[in-house]
Amino acid sequence: MNDRVTIAMDAGVADVRLTRADKMNALDEAMFEALVDVGERLKSEPGLRAVVLSGEGRAFCAGLDMRSFGRMAEGPRVGAKASVEDLTRRTHGIANRAQYAVWVWREIPVPVIAAVHGVAFGGGFQLALGADIRLVAPDARLAVLEIKWGLVPDMAGTRLMWRLAREDVIRELTYTGRIFSGEEAVAMGLATRLSADPHAEALALAREIAGKNPEAIRAAKRLLNAAPACGDAAGLLEETREQLRLIGSPNQVEAVMANIQKRAPAFVDR
Repeated sequence: MNDRVTIAMDAGVADVRLTRADKMNALDEAMFEALVDVGERLKSEPGLRAVVLSGEGRAFCAGLDMRSFGRMAEGPRVGAKASVEDLTRRTHGIANRAQYAVWVWREIPVPVIAAVHGVAFGGGFQLALGADIRLVAPDARLAVLEIKWGLVPDMAGTRLMWRLAREDVIRELTYTGRIFSGEEAVAMGLATRLSADPHAEALALAREIAGKNPEAIRAAKRLLNAAPACGDAAGLLEETREQLRLIGSPNQVEAVMANIQKRAPAFVDR
């Protein structure tokens, strides 16, 4: 998309890579723009079945670019004040642009797998939270690091963390900014599982998901995205509606026949 993020498409799998390796893929204006642009493109990408999100070089994403913190320290100039006030504007649905760089991965209609190595600090950690699944290296280092800079997590992190880990754990990490390992992230529920090679394993998992009924996968993501916000009655009804749309559809029939005939299914994207 630009010199910050690349996409490689293969058999329905989008391999999305942050490519600012010399800065450990830190988030600057161009990176925010690229993440939003890539996410928007993938929301309507024909034939898309799964996404892998990773960083090149030594890190997944080191968080906000140091120059951004430097500008914050310059004080309440007129331009800086206007910029801060602009954060309250909902420029992308329910979010501002920085939040949407994370939230857009939830809106992509297929599963997104984050492959985390090196560091995922602050905004980088929140970016990983936007994925459906997080595969992390055992020695990866992660942190809700905003408090180090006198700030709070504001890239959707407070909306996403509470769905994954205990409240007291989230509060401790947010209040202290302490760095924790990939192993600890899995134990706390903030990562899915450990991997010695997160990118390779994420691609393998994405290909496995891409081999399932794509309409069922998209329906499952819709249901799981909606679950935290809807009551039991509405959630149960929506389960039924999604299932009725799937039963007897060509791809669902193909899944049944492939199992009966003991062969690989041949699904069609519609």
